[in-house]
Amino acid sequence: MSDTLKATFWMSGAIFAFSSMAVAGRAISFELDTFEIMLYRSIVGLVVVLVVGHFAGTLNQINRDNLGLHTIRNISHFAGQNLWFYAITVIPLAQVFALEFTSPIWAILLSPLVLREKLRGFDLVCAGIGFIGILVVARPTPDSFQFGQLAAAMAAIGFALSAVFTRKLTRTASITCILFYLTAMQAVFGLICASLDGDITLPSTTSIPWLILIALAGLSAHFCLSTALKLAPASVVMPVDFVRLPLIALIGMSFYNEPIDLFVVLGALIIFGGNYLNILSKTRSAP
Repeated sequence: MSDTLKATFWMSGAIFAFSSMAVAGRAISFELDTFEIMLYRSIVGLVVVLVVGHFAGTLNQINRDNLGLHTIRNISHFAGQNLWFYAITVIPLAQVFALEFTSPIWAILLSPLVLREKLRGFDLVCAGIGFIGILVVARPTPDSFQFGQLAAAMAAIGFALSAVFTRKLTRTASITCILFYLTAMQAVFGLICASLDGDITLPSTTSIPWLILIALAGLSAHFCLSTALKLAPASVVMPVDFVRLPLIALIGMSFYNEPIDLFVVLGALIIFGGNYLNILSKTRSAP
């Protein structure tokens, strides 16, 4: 089997995992708030990381280097993930995923600030195309604006910041170390935020399987995506990831009676175009 087919296989796993996490998050949103979901998800994820790290022999890679960078990275991800969990409960799933696809566009704009990477004029063109896509998806007017749309867009910024800081961390930290602090710190953040109202709801026996699914899906999605990117270039991998949109649109239509909005599809295609042009330009300019 060629590396391209292997990468496609791994991306299929990532698509399934991301979609499963959206369905599970909506299923337990009626019982737990977003902070409680993040608390329990992170606890399950921490156990998984420690168990896998133990059997893989990589726990010794966990160290206290770059704690400040780990903290900033996980605050960004925690904020983005909470906004994402909120958005999937108040606006159509396809709209959430379409706005989430703007994350690479935000990463383009944030990389010069965090990584000191040079911002090219073509990067700004791609970001502008992505912004047009946002306007098509959200179609913001005083009468039609929904806070869920803003939450999904802000979630994409949080994920972009997380990705940029993760890229910086991977220069010196191992995957096990990054995932350990990801789950451990966000469990603490979740505990603090969930307890602000003086009441932390314990998950029911019905919600526990959904929480386990959310935790495993989150870890699996990022592992599958990382593996796919090792096997094939981003110009091959990322278009496959776009299959998430029609899949989640069909899920929303089948299980939640959400109509397929042609403006969401059109806007998502524009966002994808901006992302793909940027990927192609960087692939061709790389030595």
